[in-house]
Amino acid sequence: MPQRPPSLWQRLREDEWPPLGQLLSSPRLNGCVWAMAVLCAWPLVVAVLVGYPLARSARRPARRIFPSYGRNRVSYGGNRVVEPEVRRVQKTRAWTATAMSLLILAAYGKPEDVDQAQQQFMLRLTITPWLVMLSAPVVVAILYRCSSPAARRAMRHPLRTAGKSALWYVGAFTMVPLLGFAMGYAVDALEDDTGPIRLAPFLITVPFLWMLLFVVFASGPAVRSGFNTADAHAALPALLTGVLVWEFAVIGFAMGGLPPGPPLVQFAALLGGPASVTAVAWWEIHRLRIRYGVRLRG
Repeated sequence: MPQRPPSLWQRLREDEWPPLGQLLSSPRLNGCVWAMAVLCAWPLVVAVLVGYPLARSARRPARRIFPSYGRNRVSYGGNRVVEPEVRRVQKTRAWTATAMSLLILAAYGKPEDVDQAQQQFMLRLTITPWLVMLSAPVVVAILYRCSSPAARRAMRHPLRTAGKSALWYVGAFTMVPLLGFAMGYAVDALEDDTGPIRLAPFLITVPFLWMLLFVVFASGPAVRSGFNTADAHAALPALLTGVLVWEFAVIGFAMGGLPPGPPLVQFAALLGGPASVTAVAWWEIHRLRIRYGVRLRG
């Protein structure tokens, strides 16, 4: 029985996006509908025609350096095998933790607690890549020290590749604010200068957007794979996750104190999340050891 071709949404979820021509030809719309779209929503049409190729050009190197399958796939016998059950348990735990946090805020939270929760959420989005880059070398060094000489030799090349990918990310992440400041300075200079400098903001906008899109597309796979350290040792992402979640717990407690609610609820909210993440991480490592012979020592 012939397989159905993937839908447009499924293709957009893959690492390689379709070209703009294929994207526009996927929806089966006649010429009248396209003409109405151009007349009634021409800014949106122009944004798609210009923004999609730019986003596609940024996504391609981002996913080449940080493939989306870096998490929950391990090398075994020279092949890549998928671990969908691990991903399903992780999603269930994450949604359960989110629901419990919202329930605690709804039951015991005050307006300032809601604002603080939003600030901590934005803080996590901002510092997660940097915290991963600071914590990953420590976790890698400990695991490398515990490995056998043969395992160390096998880990060296993937670790060098992971280091190069981390440098790519750091460079792009650093260029975003630099280009943003340059673009703001060029806009301010328009009031006093004329001539070619008037084109400077438009010339800086394209690389600024490209770098920003690269960081957006690369951040998720980079964090999930521990900046490709999973290629060096399949257990590294799980170990790194277990370390990061306790670091976030300490940072959240230092900045915001205890969650709202009675003492028992505060204790459960403060330690329940990190403990559940650690339990899932160790269960993942146990599956890797039982199914594929992945060991932390030796």
